[in-house]
Amino acid sequence: MSSDIKAQCRDANVEIVRAGLVLLTWGNVSVSDGTEMAIKPSGVAYDDLTDEDIVVVRIADGTVVDGRLNPSSDTPTHLHLYRVFPGLGAVVHTHSHYAVCFAQACLPIPCLGTTHSDHFHGAIPVTRDLSQAEVETEYEKLTGVVIEETFRTWNIDPVAVPGVVVARHGPFVWGPDARHAVENAIVLEEVARMAYHTRELNRAVTPAPSHLVDKHFLRKHGPGAYYGQK
Repeated sequence: MSSDIKAQCRDANVEIVRAGLVLLTWGNVSVSDGTEMAIKPSGVAYDDLTDEDIVVVRIADGTVVDGRLNPSSDTPTHLHLYRVFPGLGAVVHTHSHYAVCFAQACLPIPCLGTTHSDHFHGAIPVTRDLSQAEVETEYEKLTGVVIEETFRTWNIDPVAVPGVVVARHGPFVWGPDARHAVENAIVLEEVARMAYHTRELNRAVTPAPSHLVDKHFLRKHGPGAYYGQK
């Protein structure tokens, strides 16, 4: 099983580079089988990445069970998300340009139209700033905790809104498997770009009406979905 998630993880990490979401080594993807998590090693160039380089970590306690390299420094964040959000199969973290603009502005990505609501059921939230004490103790783990806190505080379903922008930092996005998580990361960056430019055109723009958001999201997701082929 480790070899399966390592191969999926390596392919997904390469894909976020191909999609233009990553410069240098600014990002990582993890893939989970429910018990273990495969993740990119820290600081390794994507061009050099092999299946053997991928590190496998036990989700329950964070123990490295396969791999000779150090896992990503964001590993504790990924682990926390798998522990608190059931059903996640993959997590993507990037520093993609427009998503980071919203993160640095400490603003959620608003749902302004149907492109956004086809994939995210409402605004993509932004976390609060971490305190100095949080940054100086278990920074990466507490990044995961503040993501969890954001979703619980605002009663957001992490399946319906599979992504967040961490204040001053960047986006974390997820899905039931690597393919969907990478797709969600691509869409998050694109809707952030659209929202940025839409506000340039109309500073007074308001969020899309809830009946339109619901229609577009629910025709693609959930038991009543009818978009696409069976």
